[in-house]
Amino acid sequence: MGATGATGTALLHSLRALDAPVRALTRTPHRPLPATAGEPLPGAHLRPVQVTYADATDPDSLRTAFEGADQLFLAMANGPAQVELETRVIDIAARTGIGHIVKISAPAAEPDSPVAVSRGHHAVEEHLRASGLTHTVLRPYAFMQNLLRLAPTVAQGLILGAMRDAPCNYVDCRDIGDVAAAALTRADVAGGSYTLTGPQAVAHPDLASRLTALTGHPVRYVDLAPQDLREHLVGRARMPAWLAAHVAEIQQLAVARPETPTDTVAGILGRPPRTLDAFLDEHRDHFRS
Repeated sequence: MGATGATGTALLHSLRALDAPVRALTRTPHRPLPATAGEPLPGAHLRPVQVTYADATDPDSLRTAFEGADQLFLAMANGPAQVELETRVIDIAARTGIGHIVKISAPAAEPDSPVAVSRGHHAVEEHLRASGLTHTVLRPYAFMQNLLRLAPTVAQGLILGAMRDAPCNYVDCRDIGDVAAAALTRADVAGGSYTLTGPQAVAHPDLASRLTALTGHPVRYVDLAPQDLREHLVGRARMPAWLAAHVAEIQQLAVARPETPTDTVAGILGRPPRTLDAFLDEHRDHFRS
C-alpha cells in the first residue's frame, strides 16, 4: 500500500530489480505508476507489476486486493485518520492470510511523544504487535526527497525553519525502499525494528551553505519561533493546520533531542547510504530553476 508515494515508488523499483512478484495497490489504478517504478531496468523478461485498486476507507477493496498475497508493505500518508485506517488495514490483512507486514513508522514512536503523528504511529505499532503477525517496523528520519519542496524559497535565497542549529538526519527514500525490499525478501531482516538515516546529520545553516554552493546564489537560513513557522506554513504554503503543526513539532523535537545518524542502512544493505550532497547534486537543476 502506498505504491505511488515516495517510499512505495522506491520500493517498487527495488522489488522489480529483484524480479520479485509484486502487486501495487492504489486508489487510481487507471493512472500510470510513477516513472521510477516503471522505468526500464537491467535484465530481460522481468515480471510485470500488478496494479490493483485499494482504498483504506473501503474494506471490500482491501479484502479483494489482499487475496493471494502473503506479505504487505504498509505506508500511508500521515494524517488525522491514519491510526483508524492503518489498524483497519492490519485487521483485514490478518483475516485474509497475510503473514508479514512491513510498516513505515516514525522516529520517537512513543506513547508520550511530543509529536502527534509519532504517537499515532506508536498506537499502530502496538496494534500490529497484538495482531500476532510477523512484522517489520521501519523508522526513517526526514526524507531527502522532501527537500525538493524548498525550491520556491531557495529561489528567494531563504530556508525557513524552527530548528536553530540542531542537526537533522536525512535519508534517501531509495535507501528506505531497498531496506523494505530486504525485509520482504530476506529472513534475516524480517521481523526487526530499524531506525533509518543517511550517513550524516546536517543542520539547517549547513544545508543553506550547501544550497548556496549548489545554486551559485546566496541562501540563508532564517530561524523562526515555532508558532511563526506554523502560521507561515498555513498562510503562505497553504498547508493544513495539522500538517503545519507536525512540521513544527518534529523540528522542535530535533532541538530537544539532537539527532545522530545510525549505521543501519549499511548494515542491512552492505553498502553506504546515499549522501545528502549526492542527492542535492542529482537535483541541482530543480533548485536552480
